[in-house]
Amino acid sequence: MRKPGRTHSNDQHVFLNIPFDQKYEPLFVAFIAGISGLGLTPRCVLEVPAENRLDRLFRLLKSCGSSIHDLSRVEFTPDPPRCPRFNMPFELGLAVALTLSGTPHRWFVFEAHPHRLQKSLSDVNGFDPYIHYGRPEGVLQALLNAFMTTGTHPRRDKVRKLYENLQEAAEVLKRESPGETLFTPYHFPTLVMTSLGGAAELGLIH
Repeated sequence: MRKPGRTHSNDQHVFLNIPFDQKYEPLFVAFIAGISGLGLTPRCVLEVPAENRLDRLFRLLKSCGSSIHDLSRVEFTPDPPRCPRFNMPFELGLAVALTLSGTPHRWFVFEAHPHRLQKSLSDVNGFDPYIHYGRPEGVLQALLNAFMTTGTHPRRDKVRKLYENLQEAAEVLKRESPGETLFTPYHFPTLVMTSLGGAAELGLIH
């Protein structure tokens, strides 16, 4: 019997730690499609209620077998007060702490530019980031490389088709919700369910 409040890891769940800005939406869709195409389930802080968020976020992260941390948004925000974004490296730190404490968890760092991580976060030197060059195609390829050891080797053309289909579905969602981004507690699970269904139709998952 499970003890109340105890978190159990699900190896098939991947925690997605990414920036939430409108220009990032195509990469967001690519991450969801790519993870689904690998037969895995994307999870995200968007599922977590605002109340007591840090505790809930940590439990969600701990319940996932792996996590992806995109540190490509290290620039200052364009709107005042201008400051760097710390959420992504902070959540990466939580994931690293999990592994150092003995919790089975794999974490992957993604970046847009080669070699920049050596300057922006030198504490992870020795861990090569996966470079997506700020493009959806780069995200898909980087995901395939990162998860090669899982034994799942989906066809690239099918993963690309899954992304294209999901991008069309995302555009429909945005037309139905004028003024909203895709980073909402409603849109995220909708995109995940659509992506997993599309992956099954393409024979990527069974």
